[in-house]
Amino acid sequence: MQSVGPAYAAVLAAIHAAAFPNEPWGAAAFQTQLEMHGVVGLLDQRGGLLMLRVTADEADILTIGVLPNLRRRGLGQGLLQKGIAKAREIGAASIFLEVDQGNRAAQALYAAAGFTEVGRRKRYYANGADALVLRLDLSPAASA
Repeated sequence: MQSVGPAYAAVLAAIHAAAFPNEPWGAAAFQTQLEMHGVVGLLDQRGGLLMLRVTADEADILTIGVLPNLRRRGLGQGLLQKGIAKAREIGAASIFLEVDQGNRAAQALYAAAGFTEVGRRKRYYANGADALVLRLDLSPAASA
């Protein structure tokens, strides 16, 4: 697993399109984001990605995805743990993400990492599904 920059935009876009065929992000979107201050891209060469943005002391997981044929093999968990560590390293005290209310597998992954629901965004996704807003406290006391 490695941190990647704008040169990897097309690779990230290809993985994202396969992971999220109904809401793919193009290479230009990845490139623009990776050029922004505080944005980190993580790539698992086997077929996974995570995009993270840190602003002040808060981090947001912008997207995390794994190729469908590689799911349930630990790639997502590894990316998530690396993303959490990276956010903590950069100075984030908490990390947020949104997850489709119907995506039970992702919700289980996030719950196992310690995320808890703190809100809901109505009709957040293109298919009209609500997003659950999840948060993980990264403060030293929370991990003790």
